[in-house]
Amino acid sequence: MSETLHHIIAGEAVGSDAAGESINPSDLGDVVARYPKGSTADVDRAVKAARAAFPSWSEASPEVRSDVLDKAGSLVMARAKELGELLSREEGKTLPEGTGEVMRAGRILKYFAGEAIRRHGQALDSTRPGIDVTTHREAVGVFGLITPWNFPIAIPAWKAAPALAFGNTVVLKPATPTPAIAHALGKIIEEAGAPPGVFNLVLGEGDVGRAIVDHGDIDGISFTGSQGVGASVAAGAIKRQARLQLEMGGKNPLVVLDDADIEKAVTVAIDGAFFGTGQRCTASSRIIVTEGIHDRFVEALAERARSLRVGNALDPSSQIGPAVSEQQLEQNLRYVGIARDEGGQVLTGGEPLSLDTRGYYMAPTIIADTAPNMRINCEEVFGPVASTVRVRDYDEALEIANRGQFGLSAGIVTDSLKHARHFRRAVRAGMVMVNLPTAGVDYHVPFGGTRKSSYGAREQGFAAVEFYTQTKTVYVGG
Repeated sequence: MSETLHHIIAGEAVGSDAAGESINPSDLGDVVARYPKGSTADVDRAVKAARAAFPSWSEASPEVRSDVLDKAGSLVMARAKELGELLSREEGKTLPEGTGEVMRAGRILKYFAGEAIRRHGQALDSTRPGIDVTTHREAVGVFGLITPWNFPIAIPAWKAAPALAFGNTVVLKPATPTPAIAHALGKIIEEAGAPPGVFNLVLGEGDVGRAIVDHGDIDGISFTGSQGVGASVAAGAIKRQARLQLEMGGKNPLVVLDDADIEKAVTVAIDGAFFGTGQRCTASSRIIVTEGIHDRFVEALAERARSLRVGNALDPSSQIGPAVSEQQLEQNLRYVGIARDEGGQVLTGGEPLSLDTRGYYMAPTIIADTAPNMRINCEEVFGPVASTVRVRDYDEALEIANRGQFGLSAGIVTDSLKHARHFRRAVRAGMVMVNLPTAGVDYHVPFGGTRKSSYGAREQGFAAVEFYTQTKTVYVGG
């Protein structure tokens, strides 16, 4: 059954020309939703609505904002089954993964319901007698949120929730392949009591995102997506001095040392590389293995990868779902071909799969015997593809892990406390995992990377206040 979507602007359903289609990547004959392709005029109307709603929303009691977010979180969690099915049908995550992401979105909303009433500020002693100094955090204004398809409800939630909690209003542009689940979130925020114009949703393609970036009445932009698009977002935002926050992916290393337990290491690598169909910016796409354990580990890794069941996202027996789109599947396969041409050995996978229903299916792929400078080890693939690199020892593993332009997440599997402690200090990444998959983070702690993976303040948890508020310093004399 296909749903007809609309923009959400000033509390109204806007746009009747359903020119775009969201297709189920597990079953290409299934149209999940039809949606209008927004225009610059739609963005302008949404921004005007957000600007008009800002004064009353920012000046309301924080308890009002808290209650809206808490109710929205409760509604999301109460509807986790149906929302999880929608997410999995639209994006291609397996049903447990889709439902888990929905629950995470609900918890994010509830977490920021608490943050809305947490006082952020200081009382300071002036250097001058008889003067009081205080600092206060205030809402910034209107935020434009541009979100990706790989976490189509969690990422909109972790951007919108802090923005709303601290008194800002938003205009959200979700990714083209996944409009329906973002639309469902928007309707729930409205149902929870957000006044008209506080949360606005404009559906569409890249021109909608560009209109948000270029709009002079948007005070800040939070973007998650590719590095190439992120660079253009940055150029547009900085040109007009808007606040800016970018998350742009990774090429995340997982180091496996000789002293690691092989079974644990394989489990960690499989989880990080292949769950979520490898479509996670924190996925373990480079697996760096010391030579003493290398052959045994790679053999066990390939065997485990072959055993994973790829199938329809809604099939309870599926462990790996499809790629989100034909374009993404083609990119995955193209990188496998590039790796072969550069000398890599495909141990398993590397080909599209034909199943009972037409979909964008691909077997989990392991490419061995790769050199650190191969493209497969330098460029983000964003699919169920992992490469392995043989190294002599820990020092070489660390040096290779630190290569490249990305620095989002990095992991190590070892029983050595010495190496684990050194790695967490020396690796150039914003998040470090010891004996854990590189993918998988909590919702209440900061998220973000170093180098070209991230730009600006951290997302999520207590760090979100830095981006979504501004500090005012107040002096009071006698």
